[in-house]
Parts: sequence; structure tokens; C-alpha cells
Amino acid sequence: MRTSTTQSEPFTGSDHDHRNCVVSALQAAAGLCEQQGLRLTALRRRVLELVWRGHQPRGAYDILEDLHSEGRRAAPPTVYRALEFLRLHGLIHRIESLNAFIGCVSPEVPHSGHFMICNRCGGAAEVNDQAIGDALRRSALNSGFVIEQQTIELRGVCPACQTQ
Repeated sequence: MRTSTTQSEPFTGSDHDHRNCVVSALQAAAGLCEQQGLRLTALRRRVLELVWRGHQPRGAYDILEDLHSEGRRAAPPTVYRALEFLRLHGLIHRIESLNAFIGCVSPEVPHSGHFMICNRCGGAAEVNDQAIGDALRRSALNSGFVIEQQTIELRGVCPACQTQ
């Protein structure tokens, strides 16, 4: 059986075009929402854009602060509802240890979150490795355990920080 592995761009090379990254994420979100009959409201879209602002996980209050600096009136529950909508529909992931969010690189394919988080710069990259998920599902099945949620977070130092 062939397994696929994809990784988001921040740790794969210095030629990363982040603008294209954000545009692609917004287009994928719009297409996914249209396909599923979901409303990607202006606020949800803007929150998604702010999550994708960089490859550092963003907390809800960081996003709220950004919205306020843009002159938008938004309360914490509004931002949390937008984040929950985006998370439930696979457009973002929650990084548990940081209580923060990061854009999903493959929202069209249901998967569990596996992340590499740099201890120095705070950058994070999603790794979607089917072999990891398959191994964990097999192990759980052999133990009679039912996985309801899976998040794997690896901490270390990214290539850019290693060279500094």
C-alpha cells in the first residue's frame, strides 16, 4: 500500500511564496464551503485570512486584536464562533499545546493534525502523513481503543533557525 505525505511550506525551503499560500487557502475554503452549502461569511473569511497571515499559530485574542486594529467591531464570542466554524469544517487546526490555530494545508481531505513546531521562531508546519495515522489506527484497533480525536505535536528547531 502506498502512503502519501504532504507538508506545509515553511520548513521545506526558502522559496516559499506566502501570498500564493494564502490565496490558495482562501480559494480552497470558498470552494469547499460552496460545495458543502456552507456560508463563508465576510468575518469567517477574514478570520481565516488572519490565521493564514503567517505560519505561526494564532490565538483567538491575537485575531481579535487584528480585527480591532482594522476598525472592525468584534467580540470574543464572535471570533470563537468563526474559529469553531473553520475548525469544524477542516479549514484550520487547533494546536492544543498553544491554544492557537493554524491553517489546514489540505482541507479537501479529512485528516488528523500532525504538526512540527519550532521552539525558536514559533513557526509551525502541518505534516499529513497517512502512514502515521494508519499506524495509530492499527494500534488503537489492536487495543480495542476507539480514537475520537488525534493531534500530534512535535517540538524542535526548524531549518532556518538551525542555520542562524
